[in-house]
Amino acid sequence: MSELKKRPVAVTLFLVLLPVWLLASGGGALWYYFHREKKEAQVEQERFVKAVSSELIADDLKKFVEVIGERNTSSETAAAALSRTSSMIEGLLGPSNTGYTVKKHRGPADWPLLQVTIQGQKSDRPPVWVLTSYDSRAGSRGAEANATGLASTLAAAQATARDKPLSPIHFLFLPHVNDSESPVLETAAKLHEVIKAAGAPHAVLCVEAMGSGESLWLTSRDVSAAPLALVSGLGSVYGAEVVCLGDDTDLASTLFEMDLPAVRVATRAMPTADDKDDKLPFAPTVAASTGRLIELVRRCASK
Repeated sequence: MSELKKRPVAVTLFLVLLPVWLLASGGGALWYYFHREKKEAQVEQERFVKAVSSELIADDLKKFVEVIGERNTSSETAAAALSRTSSMIEGLLGPSNTGYTVKKHRGPADWPLLQVTIQGQKSDRPPVWVLTSYDSRAGSRGAEANATGLASTLAAAQATARDKPLSPIHFLFLPHVNDSESPVLETAAKLHEVIKAAGAPHAVLCVEAMGSGESLWLTSRDVSAAPLALVSGLGSVYGAEVVCLGDDTDLASTLFEMDLPAVRVATRAMPTADDKDDKLPFAPTVAASTGRLIELVRRCASK
């Protein structure tokens, strides 16, 4: 007992202060970790805007239609081209170019669904989705189905990279939509899963065939879909039976069957199997329709 009474004051102070020091240092480490994470997230948001131009659109279209060409799962050559297209999308939008973080969702047959996101000022608002495909039909270079839709969506993501919309905007690029022999329904199911995970969407825009004119054609089997009321001055709303030619295989119709308010955005009716679809589109026309697409996206994200 006498030895306990004679314990040095320094030892007592050490035993008291040690737990305090451990708590303080642990708290400081946690603060530093989350502060660093926040700073890294802010750096990630530093992006480089590219204005829509006929020259950039022309370059992308030439690569998709003439350099890469047919891109699907019908042959080893076409499958390699599909992979090249995926890599090109990731490169154009990724940190070394536009500055997005590209999220890759593993899709059917291991080809990815590629997603980039613009955070909304109000993160609790329902998001806007802008979808397009990067494949082509078997035996086709896929100019209108869907090099023009792909080039237009890429340009829209680059032009809006530093926007500060009220609602989040997600751009999503799909590997299997146009080739009927590829896992189209499985891709749509994966897409449905990705969209639902982010909460009920405000708008779902399916972009394709953007090279036949400047004015947008909006089509949806959901007559209450939000974008239909926002197209004034940008284009017109058309009946699905006219634009889809009585066919329910377009992406917007497929998603509607999955209870998503999808709207097809294009400048013409769906290309048919009889369309050769190998002619290089006129870039200034695609650039003009892309400008209208961007305005539509911005309207959807602000209403």
